[in-house]
Amino acid sequence: MSGVTTIDFDHPDETRTFSHGRIDVVRVGPSSIARLSLEPGWHWDEHVKPVAGTETCQTRHVGYMESGRLHVMMADGTQMEIGPGDSYVIEPGHDAEVIGDEPIVALEFTTQTAESYAKPA
Repeated sequence: MSGVTTIDFDHPDETRTFSHGRIDVVRVGPSSIARLSLEPGWHWDEHVKPVAGTETCQTRHVGYMESGRLHVMMADGTQMEIGPGDSYVIEPGHDAEVIGDEPIVALEFTTQTAESYAKPA
């Protein structure tokens, strides 16, 4: 592999769809990056929990929010809103929902998250 590589979300290596959302995954060498697209009305509890099979999301998210707003609720009661231009780390043990009328587009940089999020076990 060359010392410089580009990746293109217009031609993802994998696409996973679920109600109100999709994930496009690109891979280069041992690394994977995901583009997460969520529509207004998306709620983890309703749209991904049935796929994940857990009470809360057990995925660690490290990413960057390009557009839209996400309300995150941690199991300990902590809540936060993530919006355009925010970089974020969301630890396991959370629920989340899109707020407002704008779709979310976020980039996820953790290979494990890109490879496993919203993927049936």
